[in-house]
Amino acid sequence: MLDRAITHITEIAQIPSFSSYEERLHPYIRQVFGEIQAHEIDVKGNNLIYKVGDSPDLPTVALTAHLDKINHYGSDYPDPLPVDIIDDQIKGAMDDSAGLGMVITLAEMAKSREWPNMLFFFSEMEEKKGLKEHPELLKNNGKEFTNGMGARRIAQQCIELHIVPDQVITLDTTPLFKGEKGVALYANHWELNNLDPTEMLIEKTEQAVNQFLAIDSDIKVDNNTNDYLHYGEEFNQRDNHTTVSVALEPSIYPYHQKGERVFIDDIRRCLAILESYLNDSIL
Repeated sequence: MLDRAITHITEIAQIPSFSSYEERLHPYIRQVFGEIQAHEIDVKGNNLIYKVGDSPDLPTVALTAHLDKINHYGSDYPDPLPVDIIDDQIKGAMDDSAGLGMVITLAEMAKSREWPNMLFFFSEMEEKKGLKEHPELLKNNGKEFTNGMGARRIAQQCIELHIVPDQVITLDTTPLFKGEKGVALYANHWELNNLDPTEMLIEKTEQAVNQFLAIDSDIKVDNNTNDYLHYGEEFNQRDNHTTVSVALEPSIYPYHQKGERVFIDDIRRCLAILESYLNDSIL
């Protein structure tokens, strides 16, 4: 499992799938999901949705990661992008190659596991740094692009098709540990988005957090901005469904710069946590 994740992470990190150019990653992802015979669901933009399992007796869990990387190189970027394994870390464009590699690895595992029905979301335009600081590096000079538009498009398509998940777990990278090892869990998205949470959403989120902590009590429960906010807001704007949205994230350092690093042990730890969580998932 860990070896597969490292392979996926290093392969993905080499692809210059900068914000608005996420389609450069589509062939790699489509090849993997074609091999596991997952069902692809059409969605607008540079986003991808896949489904594995369709049992009406089981809940549905979505695993998500964003496709776009920040362009730290300008118009004269290297292709492939540099990536290396140094001692106990992977160095390169780890935001969000780390999350993508883990999601793809878990998708490969899902086909042979007794897990809930699984959805896999791959979103465009999660990053706002390039949009804010260097719009000239984006298609159409960044016009008509907004931060989080991919997650919103995915959620809206799922709502329209009546395939709303019971839980969404986003895999991204966290700067909270400032260069030390660690895994963080972001949970109370309503503190940072526009949602007025129901008592049911608060209760179900607390249950999920406690389940994660029962698996690994050293997870740091905190909060920060990423696509998990958009999934949480979009899926919970209706009265007839409650969707838990959390994010599980390995440490990254430096953050939003060249030469980002993640610890291999944090990748292993995230995969083990999620494998156990999905094995024992009670929603």
